[in-house]
Amino acid sequence: MSRLYLILALICLIRAATSLSIDVAPHSQECFFENLNEGDKMTISYQVSEDSSREIDFKVYGPGSREMLSANGKTSDIHVFSASSTGKYEYCFINTVSSTAVSVGFNAHDMLKIKQSATEQIDPIENEIRELADSIFSIKSEQEYIVIRERQHRNTAESTNSRVKWWSIGQLIMLVAVCFWQVFYLKRFFEVKRVV
Repeated sequence: MSRLYLILALICLIRAATSLSIDVAPHSQECFFENLNEGDKMTISYQVSEDSSREIDFKVYGPGSREMLSANGKTSDIHVFSASSTGKYEYCFINTVSSTAVSVGFNAHDMLKIKQSATEQIDPIENEIRELADSIFSIKSEQEYIVIRERQHRNTAESTNSRVKWWSIGQLIMLVAVCFWQVFYLKRFFEVKRVV
């Protein structure tokens, strides 16, 4: 049983996970670095937090500043890549379009391989526990992403409902005003004018 707790503790220590929110100033970029070993898998999901009309560019650079991945003009996305070699990997959020700061919420996590010695063998239960922990972490990350998307869609729906309400009130006022004007005009049209 203590071996199971040790495995769970190792799984918690194995994975580095980050959930951050940053403001990217106009015409600038914010970059983050990760040291990865060859074969490590990295997942980055991001979402523009405030206004869905604001877009951001995203780039990933490998060792030697070699561009590995690029996504331009997105409000949200998920990128998964594997490290082709050991070294420092850089991912950047770039605000080239907006004239105001853009707030970006993002999750970055890398799944590091467990180095096992040649003498140590991992039994099937340990493998299942590791896969289960990976699945739980993926579900948690996806749920955080969905919460951000739901909040953004709710804000959009509430804004649209408010605009429709005020448009309807404006139309009602215009309709009542036109009705009063027509009644007044028709009354004047049928009035008999007497000349004394």
